[in-house]
Amino acid sequence: MQALAPAQRDTVLRVVAAHRSRPGPLIEILHAVQTELGFVPAGAVPIIAEELNLSRAEVHGVVTFYHYFRQAAPGRQTVRVCQAESCKSMGSDALTDHVKQRLGVDFHETTPDGEFTLEPVYCLGNCACSPALMKDEDIHGRVTPQRFDELLAKWRRKS
Repeated sequence: MQALAPAQRDTVLRVVAAHRSRPGPLIEILHAVQTELGFVPAGAVPIIAEELNLSRAEVHGVVTFYHYFRQAAPGRQTVRVCQAESCKSMGSDALTDHVKQRLGVDFHETTPDGEFTLEPVYCLGNCACSPALMKDEDIHGRVTPQRFDELLAKWRRKS
């Protein structure tokens, strides 16, 4: 397990101190650590465990059980493809396959250049414009494989 950089360690300790008095604070702490650092580094697990008087296995179990928590730094941009029923009925399975092929990664992975992380999402609230995807905070509807290629070219130009 790689040790945390001093700044990361300070961040984890600050987050724990801010949340430790709340009932059952582990999930809130993990969310806050991920918000601050972009992911929950393996080196944060023993610190959180010690500070909350939990075992490392308990903390690690929560981090690995919930797909929301990242254990590695995300790409500079995150692409989320909707997997909910409305989008599936309008072709998101084919779109998902296309996106995976174009980026060369599966869900929860980051492209080798560190530019894009691909994540599933289970509803973007854009059902009337299915299939939908989200890039960072921007939602796109009625996305076809061809439209994704156009968006990807635009996103690559801006990076």
